[in-house]
Amino acid sequence: MTTVPHALAGPTSAGLMKAEPAPAGPVSAGFGAPVTALAEGANHAEGSAHAEGADHAVIGAASGLLGQYRAGSDEAFFASPTRTLLGSGVHARVPRDGRPLPVRVAATLAEAGRAGVERPLVVGAVAFDRDSRVELAVPARVRTAGALRDDPLIALPAPPAERTDWRTTPVPAPEAYGAGVAAAVERLRDGELSKVVLARTLELSAAEPIDLPAILQRLARRDPGGYTFAVPAGEGRTLIGASPELLLSRRGTAVLANPLAGSVPRSEDLGEDVRRAAALLESPKDLHEHAVVVDAIREALAPYCRTLEVPERPTLVRTNAMWHLATTIRGELADPTVSALELACALHPTPAVCGTPTDVARRVIGEVEPFDRGLYTGMVGWEDATGDGEWVVTIRCAEAQERTLRVYAGAGVVEQSRPEAELAETSAKFRTFLDAAGVAR
Repeated sequence: MTTVPHALAGPTSAGLMKAEPAPAGPVSAGFGAPVTALAEGANHAEGSAHAEGADHAVIGAASGLLGQYRAGSDEAFFASPTRTLLGSGVHARVPRDGRPLPVRVAATLAEAGRAGVERPLVVGAVAFDRDSRVELAVPARVRTAGALRDDPLIALPAPPAERTDWRTTPVPAPEAYGAGVAAAVERLRDGELSKVVLARTLELSAAEPIDLPAILQRLARRDPGGYTFAVPAGEGRTLIGASPELLLSRRGTAVLANPLAGSVPRSEDLGEDVRRAAALLESPKDLHEHAVVVDAIREALAPYCRTLEVPERPTLVRTNAMWHLATTIRGELADPTVSALELACALHPTPAVCGTPTDVARRVIGEVEPFDRGLYTGMVGWEDATGDGEWVVTIRCAEAQERTLRVYAGAGVVEQSRPEAELAETSAKFRTFLDAAGVAR
């Protein structure tokens, strides 16, 4: 008989809960209604940035902000296990110039403060190649609330997806993706690199405009303990998704990272699902893949931290679609002026989304993947003028524009990888977004 590890029973870290489907229930008349109960003024949530009209104790505040999100109006939504924020309008955009990104963000926040913006913060996304694309702005207005998972109203069901005739084009085709994985394995066995993450996309188009607020509702209510986002992505596009992976958060001098690497699709059969989870914890291939990521993050954070706690073995987190190996890394900054974004940039891209050695893995990705990743496998989140912030790995996501979606998924390739297994893993990862968009199985 297989003994289920204790990690299956509860949260694996303070920053990431195991996500379960939101239970069904009667639809309230208040579903998605404006947050009229919010108190005037501002309150802290976990010591974070806070803003106009926030009350983290009001039932319905977090789900109300979710219900108020409207796409296409310079609105930015971000929800984490500690807070929910909705930014409206644009006070200032982070400029694109030769200065390091953390310097540009700090300068933009300082200028916003001098201009009279109370407790300014930046919110948005940074590309996989952060030198190529940055979509960060200081909103004209920010409203905050507590975590979605702590709001009882988040248990109400999301509106069902309307039947849509999607035209779907895989890029690359599944057989081409499998061939790319096989070729990468040969390069790994030759010693050129030790890991590379290869992604593929689905390009979807519909006859009618896409209802992004409804998709966001379904993503958030399916996984209220994760990280849900919808932020402007430039040129009329929106980056929307629900990531299970925290890249880095900073609160004062406390630092938290929660890397995920090593995954297996879940099963609808309870016994098989438990078997897969237990097997993942003992899989040499997945444990090696995970160790590579943890070692890289430890090495990157060590120069910044007075203390750094790294567990010896990973635990498990689950989403609706996947089991993941996870490690919660905690540190105490030696220099309290180092911002969350500076730390995130020191980590990005981790081997969980790129590979190792990083430069070689980037080159292989460029040679194998027939598309530009853009914001996928970059980072999305927020930061305030004190340097506190949360930056999440941009996965389980899509870039949306009016009638089109480009959905992304990737898998870590090591020597023991098999093309059919990596194809199945990416297919399972697609389901997080495809189910929310109403794309038939």
